[in-house]
Amino acid sequence: MSYQPILGTLGYILSPDRQKVLLVHRNARPEDEHLGKYNGLGGKLERGEGISEGMRREIREEAGLEVTQMTLRGTINWPGFGKNGEDWLGFVFLIESFEGEPPTANVEGTLSWEPITRLLSGELPVWEGDKMFLPLVFDDDPRAFHGVMPYENGRPVGWEFERI
Repeated sequence: MSYQPILGTLGYILSPDRQKVLLVHRNARPEDEHLGKYNGLGGKLERGEGISEGMRREIREEAGLEVTQMTLRGTINWPGFGKNGEDWLGFVFLIESFEGEPPTANVEGTLSWEPITRLLSGELPVWEGDKMFLPLVFDDDPRAFHGVMPYENGRPVGWEFERI
């Protein structure tokens, strides 16, 4: 079987003091498979678009910000993650500086600056699998992580990663 994942980006925007992260609370569309969850910003790459270009576009579209500095923190292969079992390959970024002010909401939900500690402690509702990789996004290890997190029936059934 050939592997043809949906390519996507996921960005976590740091506040200037690096203590908070801009998240979207997916609460705007009742049919949203992410309804009620907090997440970083991002989405599918467009045909012919580079990965960093796609991340910048998604941040611009979803938060009205222009990215001036970002770091690729890792990649995640999510076989079976899509609502119809589609495979996803995600590029996870930490957005370290930007220009502009985000709105309080976008078409997917409310935008808010949340303490990183609150995100990592599990106080916010996030995808079950996010709890496994989020510590790697915000830690001090400069190496990128590369992981595989298979999904079945909307839930992760494993998690492996390496750092390079």
